[in-house]
Amino acid sequence: MSLPKPKGIAARAGHWSARHRKTAIFGWLAFILIAFVVGGALGQKTPTDAQKMDGETRRAETILADAGFPKKSGEMVLVQSKTKSVDDAGFKATVDDVAASVGKHKSVANVSTDTVSKDGHSVLVQFDLKGDPETAVDRIQPILDTTSQVAARHTGIAVEQFGNASMMKQLDDAAAAEEGSSQLMSFGVTLLILALTFGALVAAAVPVVLAVTAVLGTGGVIALVSQAFPIDDIAMPAIILIGLAVGVDYSLFYIRREREERAKGAGKLEAIDIAAATSGRAVLISGLTVMAAMAGMLLTGNTIFISMGIATILVIAIAVIGSLTVLPAVLAGMGDKLEKGRLPFIGKRQSQAKESRMWGWLTDRVMRRPKLAIIVAGGALVALTIPAFGMQTKLPGIESYDKSQPVIQTYLKVQDAFPSEADYATVVVKAADVNTAAVKTAIADLKPTNVDINPAGTVARVDVALAGSGVDDKAMKSLEHLREDIIPAAFHGTHATADVTGAAAGTTDFNQVMRDRTPIVFAFVLGLSFLLLLATFRSIVIPIKAILLNLLSVGASYGLLTVVFQDSDTAIVSWLPLFLFVILFGLSMDYHVFILSRVREAWKSGMSTADAVSHGIKTTAGTITSAAIIMVAVFAEFATQSGLEMQQMGVGLAFAIFVDATIIRGVLLPASMKLLNDWNWYLPRWLQWLPEFDIEGTSTKKPKGRLVPQPA
Repeated sequence: MSLPKPKGIAARAGHWSARHRKTAIFGWLAFILIAFVVGGALGQKTPTDAQKMDGETRRAETILADAGFPKKSGEMVLVQSKTKSVDDAGFKATVDDVAASVGKHKSVANVSTDTVSKDGHSVLVQFDLKGDPETAVDRIQPILDTTSQVAARHTGIAVEQFGNASMMKQLDDAAAAEEGSSQLMSFGVTLLILALTFGALVAAAVPVVLAVTAVLGTGGVIALVSQAFPIDDIAMPAIILIGLAVGVDYSLFYIRREREERAKGAGKLEAIDIAAATSGRAVLISGLTVMAAMAGMLLTGNTIFISMGIATILVIAIAVIGSLTVLPAVLAGMGDKLEKGRLPFIGKRQSQAKESRMWGWLTDRVMRRPKLAIIVAGGALVALTIPAFGMQTKLPGIESYDKSQPVIQTYLKVQDAFPSEADYATVVVKAADVNTAAVKTAIADLKPTNVDINPAGTVARVDVALAGSGVDDKAMKSLEHLREDIIPAAFHGTHATADVTGAAAGTTDFNQVMRDRTPIVFAFVLGLSFLLLLATFRSIVIPIKAILLNLLSVGASYGLLTVVFQDSDTAIVSWLPLFLFVILFGLSMDYHVFILSRVREAWKSGMSTADAVSHGIKTTAGTITSAAIIMVAVFAEFATQSGLEMQQMGVGLAFAIFVDATIIRGVLLPASMKLLNDWNWYLPRWLQWLPEFDIEGTSTKKPKGRLVPQPA
């Protein structure tokens, strides 16, 4: 195959890049460096706590933020003994020591020791941490150190600190340690699999370097974007997760095709031109399709999902640009040096980029008995999907954290000894004057545990005890009763508004957003993916089949999560189903486009549909398997972490990618294409007006002599 005159974006970009290596490479490095430095200097602007909320909770938090309350965050130290009570001299001395030691800090105010448990064996030393609550986590460590020192002086009596800032500090530190070791493991596994795939260490390093630079550049760009639209901290983990996945995938596809053409006898630049016009085109279309899927998150209206959507779209776009521009320059510059560090035994075979024997064996047998393959493989996935119809979701609370974490154990002790201190809702009352008799009476009807009024007298912050724990069923029912019965009855005729915030309220409002927006997101992602595939492959059958196959892998993942994690006490975290759908649908389309681009290329060159499918699967299956193994390994690392959220996400992603790369691409795709034969390329007459989305200019005239339906 020769491309003397490259056509299309990817082909022209690769052709130019390979012949202007220094400009392409140094231009890319300059872009990454400038974005990284400028972004680092500006810093990432994050949304406020109120902006992260939804519905009534956001309204309540916004009122609080604008009410002019003194900025502070509440903390407490639990002093507890199974044998000693508050009347014991040693117990009293411990309480006094805590109060005096904590009170010495300039950032501490309003120390109180009045809260005693009913059994007399527990005391809460409560205090306020002055300053902005949103930065309290950065200032809490000295007080945690003081609490530890007091505990060391009073052995036999538990002295443990708890509060929003102290909890987040300790959990963040634990998560950072887990993520650090997980990322190191992921990089190691990625390099190992790439080395086995290419048979050479240098070739293996190129995709990783490109992916890492794309991640670094996106980190800088996201900081710039955040100046106009605050981006949540979740953006960076999303950039790393998706950036490494697609960055390695795109480079892997591109390099594999270039090496395949070199093995066939093409020259260095000719091989790059072919790879640019074929795999480069697939990378471009795949990137657009994956970005379309990620764009679905923008429709949720939730700040965290929008942040993830913007972050993933940007990192995919930058990874695509890098693959189409700097990668051909690197391949041209390195030439045969790409084979340096060749591994013994496998290096020679892998450098020849031969068809996969294992996948060739499987594909041949699947295509001999396509009906049987569909019944067995499809039936298994449908059966695994059935439990998903009983899936229950909730926003993660304390119960989703690792119970071995000391701060979680402290929380459970506080909850047991002081139920009203551990779980409460905050009712935000707003009126022209909250000190009027009518409003005061309404507030009293709520039976509050604490009431604060802002300096202007227009907003009251009212803490009301909830039953249950965090976001369990009792707490949610208690919140529902508060919102729908108690508040309307208490504030009727007062001309005051009363909005509820807190953990249970946030969960309820978030779940409502998910219920309202999920159908919209699904419809958008499926509809846009259908249109892109329709225009790309000039077929109405291929996009329908692609959507059905991808939904099978997503459904199987949902079913497995339900079976493994859902029981009487644990549900699936409420943000996960939508997140998994968007991520998995995007990544599945990544593989689908790559395979079908190769199949279509062979079919347009004159092969029969059956032969083109067999050729496409056999020549791409090894590459896709390698890419999938990398992602499965990376995602599986999340499943080993202690938090329930990460475990569920890791299992869901890893299993779905495994199913997609094996059962879907290795069995159901070739079997269904064999059964449909030329109908795979069917485009109804009433759609013939559609322009061909042939960005690479590789269209050829319809082959003659084919049976109906004619290829479009």
